[in-house]
Amino acid sequence: MSRDVHIIDHPLVQHKLTLMRKKDTSTKSFRELVHELSALLAYELTRDMPMQQIEIETPLEKMMSPVIDGKKIVLASILRAGNGFLDGMLQVLPGARVGHIGLYRDPATLKAVEYYFKMPSGMEERDVIVLDPMLATGNSAVAAVDRLKETHPRSIRFVCLVTCPQGIKTFHDAHPDVPIYTPAVDRELNEHGYIVPGLGDAGDRIFGTK
Repeated sequence: MSRDVHIIDHPLVQHKLTLMRKKDTSTKSFRELVHELSALLAYELTRDMPMQQIEIETPLEKMMSPVIDGKKIVLASILRAGNGFLDGMLQVLPGARVGHIGLYRDPATLKAVEYYFKMPSGMEERDVIVLDPMLATGNSAVAAVDRLKETHPRSIRFVCLVTCPQGIKTFHDAHPDVPIYTPAVDRELNEHGYIVPGLGDAGDRIFGTK
């Protein structure tokens, strides 16, 4: 496995992902699990975020103490499924800014087509976390990061719930400098471009549209 693929194998993360994979998990439960899991993933994603020292006063004395600069973090959600990640991430990173990338997959070509792109200003000073539950064909992720790189952010990370070898290869062929954070690398894509065994269509399961 590439050093730029970080497998998040914490028992709580793996447990919640297993519950999400079950086909009889309700929309309500699936949504709650995404929320809980995204908060846990945020801990891992920010493990090596840059820190800065600020002066504070404890009840006993003044001291210098480290903080992350939350306002410099941008959560870039690939619509629509990425929005399922937002609440849990913002619970851990309440100061983060939020950007949106609207992409849909052309059913004939499986290529990503953009219809919306909105990011905060001053991206040169910001660290971006790209949110998309599934890294399947990799085409949407590549297109999203192509657009993000045009804004010249300080760093980019990609987080998903499930991916597969084909998706990782497509993504890292285009963007070898962007690390992937995921709890699971599944076996393969099927002929319809779905990850197997996977968990189905994350957007449909989050929003109850199936």
